[in-house]
Amino acid sequence: MSEHVYKVIEVVGSSPDSVEKAIANAITRVGKDEKHVRWFEVISTRGHVEHGDISHYQVTLKIGLTLED
Repeated sequence: MSEHVYKVIEVVGSSPDSVEKAIANAITRVGKDEKHVRWFEVISTRGHVEHGDISHYQVTLKIGLTLED
């Protein structure tokens, strides 16, 4: 493995569909502004309930970005 140095940011992705879609939404959005997205870690998962049904998912992520030389 190379000797990388990472910047870590924290974001919250959301989706009405699933936890996986909330994660994908966050990664896709960060990738539009940041280069070299390398990894993510799920910090927390939560949801919103309306009338007894899950209506929305939120996932907090730490995302690692490789710093350029």
